Amino acid sequence: MHQAINWLAVLVAGFAGFAVGGVWYGPLFAKAWMKERGITMDAAKKVNMPLIYGTAFVLNLVMAFMLVHILGGFHPGSVGHWVIASAVIALGFVVPAMGVNYLFSGLSRKLFAIDAGYWIVNFCAMGLIIGLLI
Repeated sequence: MHQAINWLAVLVAGFAGFAVGGVWYGPLFAKAWMKERGITMDAAKKVNMPLIYGTAFVLNLVMAFMLVHILGGFHPGSVGHWVIASAVIALGFVVPAMGVNYLFSGLSRKLFAIDAGYWIVNFCAMGLIIGLLI
């Protein structure tokens, strides 16, 4: 049975994931992340930030849409179930896939922890919002 997509939930959850990124890679971990990535402040000022932020927002909308679409078919029920199911997706698919890439790229464990933590929190935030709005 096809279930209608709650577009408000997609939009707000996508924004929530985007906002988590702003806090995570801003005041919480910007310096450590930049150090681990080898990015200087001068290099950071030379990138096209509107393009990066705009694309990041669209990609968060895609992830929020997929959570609503896939998990909605399972009817997770309570808000807590939405959060747990979203965390399971992050922990079961996103983080391991990243881990493989980080291993073969020779990237640091500290960078992996920062980025993996972001995706777990991001998916939990999206699951929370979707659970509240569906």
